[in-house]
Amino acid sequence: MYKVNALLITASVALVTGCCKHPDPVAATPLIIEVPAHIASSIIGEMPIPADNPTTVEGVALGRMLFYENMLSGDNTMSCATCHIQGDGFADKRQFSEGITGDLGDRQAMAVINSGWTDLFFWDGRAVSLEDQAFGPVVNPVELNDTWPNVVAKLQDDCDYPHLFEAAFGTSIIDSVLVSKAIAQFERTLVSFDSKYDKFFYNQEDVFTQAEMNGFDLFMGDAECVHCHSGPNLTDDMFRNNGLDIVQTDIGLGKVTGDELDNGKFKVTTLRNIAQTAPYMHDGRFATLEEVVEYYNSGVLADSPNLDPEMVHFSEGLNLTEEQKSDLIAFLHTMSDETFLTNPKFSDPN
Repeated sequence: MYKVNALLITASVALVTGCCKHPDPVAATPLIIEVPAHIASSIIGEMPIPADNPTTVEGVALGRMLFYENMLSGDNTMSCATCHIQGDGFADKRQFSEGITGDLGDRQAMAVINSGWTDLFFWDGRAVSLEDQAFGPVVNPVELNDTWPNVVAKLQDDCDYPHLFEAAFGTSIIDSVLVSKAIAQFERTLVSFDSKYDKFFYNQEDVFTQAEMNGFDLFMGDAECVHCHSGPNLTDDMFRNNGLDIVQTDIGLGKVTGDELDNGKFKVTTLRNIAQTAPYMHDGRFATLEEVVEYYNSGVLADSPNLDPEMVHFSEGLNLTEEQKSDLIAFLHTMSDETFLTNPKFSDPN
C-alpha cells in the first residue's frame, strides 16, 4: 500500500504522457512502502532503504517503466519482465530463461518477492543489493546482451526518459547507476503479505480446510520444512546444500566466495507464491511441488559434499503417506497471494 496522495500519483503519471511535452520538474515525492498491520515492523523489521536511493513516487514510477523497458536489451525485444512475470510471482515458468541470442541460462530465474528485506541476491549471492543486482542482466551475453553505454544512449535519446530521470533524481543526464537505482526502487514495492496463509497465521482467521490444516501441522512438524523456510518471508535467507548432487557441476556460493566449504550451497528461496514459481531448485530440475515433496520424502543424497546440517532430517526420507504429501501441498498453495499476482501497480505501465 502506498502512503501518498492520489493527486501526487496522478501528477507523476502525467509526466509520461504527451511526447516531449513535460511540466517543469519538482522535488521528488517521498514514498513510504507500507506492509499490512499483521506484519508489524517488530516481526519483519523495517525495510532497509539505502541512504543514497530513497524511495520516491517518481523513482518507483520510473523503475516500473524501466523494468518493462525493451530498450534494456541489445535488440530491443526483451526486458527484466520477460523473465520475471507478475502472474508467475515475478519468476519464469521456463526451466532456463532464453536470452535475445537464443542462448539459455544455466539457473532458474528467481522470483522477485519481498526483496527489500534481502541483502544478497541471485542463487549464489553474488550481488549485495537490489541496485547491484540490476546491473548484471543488461550486460550478460546470455540474457539482455547489451552494453550500458548503448542502453544509456537509447534512453537518453528517448522523448520521455530524460524528463522522467530529472523528476526522479534531479538530473536529465542518464547513467547506469540511476537506471539500477530506479529499478531497485520499483522492486522494493513488490511486497506480498496477503495470502490465505497470512490470514490464518497472523490474523488467526478460520480459513483453512482440514487438508490445509493438516499440511500446516506437517510443515511445522514431521515434514521438517520450517527449519529453512521460516519467518514472515518464509525463508531464512541462508545458503545451503540440500543434497541434490554428489558431483557438483555448479558449485553455487563457492564460486563467489572461493571457499570450498561453500561448494554446492544455494540461496534458500521464499515459499511465498511458491505454487506460481515453478520449476524448482537452482536448476529448475523439479517441475512440480509434488516432485519437490517426493524428493525430500524419499531422502536427500547424504553423501553430497558440504551437505547442510539441517538435511540430516531428510537423509533417510520422511516416510510421509500419500495423504500427508497431498495435505502438505495443499498447505503450500495457501501461500499464494492473488492481490500481489494481479496488482495493477506492478503491471506493465504501457
